[in-house]
Formats: sequence, C-alpha cells, structure tokens
Amino acid sequence: MTLRFLILTLSICFFTCSSIAQKFAFVDSEYILDQMGSYQKAQKQIDDLASQWQKELDVKSVNIEKKINELRRNELLLPEQVRKEKELEITTLQLELRTYQSKKFGVGGELFRKRKELIQPIQRKVYNAIKSLANDYKYSFVLDKSKNSNILYADPKYDKSDLIIRKLKSKK
Repeated sequence: MTLRFLILTLSICFFTCSSIAQKFAFVDSEYILDQMGSYQKAQKQIDDLASQWQKELDVKSVNIEKKINELRRNELLLPEQVRKEKELEITTLQLELRTYQSKKFGVGGELFRKRKELIQPIQRKVYNAIKSLANDYKYSFVLDKSKNSNILYADPKYDKSDLIIRKLKSKK
C-alpha cells in the first residue's frame, strides 16, 4: 500500500510539474555591460575619480607619516607644550584623512553617488531589454550567470546575452 501511494504521489507530481512547465533563460550581465560603450565610458570615469582621490589620500598619509617620524626624532628635544601641539596637529590630520576617505569612498560617499548616477541608467536599459526579451519569448524566469551568481551549470544554448545586446543596439 505504501509503494502504491508513493508511485501515485510521484505520478501526480510529475503530471502537475510538466503541465505547468515554465521557460527559463539566462544572461551574463557582466558580459552584456562589457559590450556597451556607454558602460565602459562610465566605468572609466569612475575609475579615474577613484584613482585621483586615492592619490590625494596617499599624499595626505605620507605627510602624516613624515610629521610622526619628525616628532619621534625630536621628541626628547622639544618642550612639552610644543610636543603636545605637534601631537594634536597629527591627530587632527589623521581625523581629516579618515573624514576625507569616508566622504569620498564611504557608504553614500561621492564615489557611491557617482557610480549610481552613471551606472544606474545603463543597468536600467539592460533590465528593460531583459524584460522585453522575457515578454517576447514568454520566459518565466531570466537568470544572471555573471561571476556573483549561484548558477552552477548553464547550457550555453539557453544563454540569451547576445540577444540582449542586439536588442540594446537596436534601440539606439
């Protein structure tokens, strides 16, 4: 009786699952973005800004290190008041450095806002093209197989990345 019940249950599950079959496709969003000139241009702009700000941070850090080393070398020769002033100056510079770093690179910082400003419209275009493809081909799900996805295997014949790129190029 138990074996019959199991076979009947499995048969019902198979019939139900096959009758409501859903179509799947996947894309590689990283590949798609790499094919878009506007994305490459925006990414270069962001990288250049980050590089400029990092250089400024490096200069400030070197300046602080010089002041620390100078204080250590002359610490015994300096009057107490002068030593305290130099320590306060160093502490102030370190605080300014951390504030600058947070302002430029922190959560909600200038780099975050610039990335959002430049990249989000491009991502929206890609999303709209994917949504359009899903509607055109009646896909229930379109998955992303870029490097941070959880897709462990994907048959290349279901990769629709090039269709998305063609759709994006046709909208220009």
